[in-house]
Amino acid sequence: MKYILKISGKLYDKIHTIWFSNWGERWVSNILIFSFILGTLYYLAIISGWLVPTNEFFNHPFFAIEIPFTLLLIFELFSLIFSLPRSVAKSNSKQYEVLSLIFLRSSFKEFSHIDTLSDWSLNSEPVLNMFAYGVGGLLIFALVNHTYKLQSHVRITKNKSEQLSFIATKKLLALLLLAGFVIIGFNDLLYLFNTGTYHQSFESFYTILIFCDILIVLIALRYSTAYNVIFRYSAFALATIFIRISFSLDTIESIAVGTAGAVFVLLLTVTYNYFNRIEGISKN
Repeated sequence: MKYILKISGKLYDKIHTIWFSNWGERWVSNILIFSFILGTLYYLAIISGWLVPTNEFFNHPFFAIEIPFTLLLIFELFSLIFSLPRSVAKSNSKQYEVLSLIFLRSSFKEFSHIDTLSDWSLNSEPVLNMFAYGVGGLLIFALVNHTYKLQSHVRITKNKSEQLSFIATKKLLALLLLAGFVIIGFNDLLYLFNTGTYHQSFESFYTILIFCDILIVLIALRYSTAYNVIFRYSAFALATIFIRISFSLDTIESIAVGTAGAVFVLLLTVTYNYFNRIEGISKN
């Protein structure tokens, strides 16, 4: 097992270094820019009569906006995977960062379905949905940033050796999660080629993430059985479930559950910090 953890740790570090390098960031930006330009040119070719749209999605004039934002979300999910070994708290907050971007992407998606901006009778529903998703994303943005400022990290391991072992285990989980993400993406591409529509499986990824979070809770029990630690780790897994539930709901309900989940994480952080401070004072 130690050998597996050692090999997976080296592989994780190598992928992490490449992904967060200046070279990697430039390529991500280039891909986003290229996808937007390509989508715009494709639509111009359609309205000029040079091409026939292969799917109803391409009939909308602003679909080129949705494409790079979808790719941006995919890249953010990669960053989310790499945040897992750092800290459970930071990883969970990163999940809500992605949720806020999903809401913003949904706003642009609603905008891409507007054929003409001058007819309110046809556009009232997508415009209201745009506003709702935008407000939901803004609220989660504020809650996540406030949570980051309040987070304090207390090691649950007793020594450096245990800490390195815990981190190595989470790196292995991150690689397995990355493999699951690649498989989901491959299935989405197959669906695209077979049906002509792209099926974004964010909910499938978050379902796998729930099991991953619960597994981390169980692994953490190897290093600490303190009530505060067990509750905190379990609560973070519950917060991930809130995100997954929000994907299955209609617009307003989805925003309400997602925002409530971010509030839950903030309250968890405040409460955990308070009792840790009280416990520290009582020991002194």
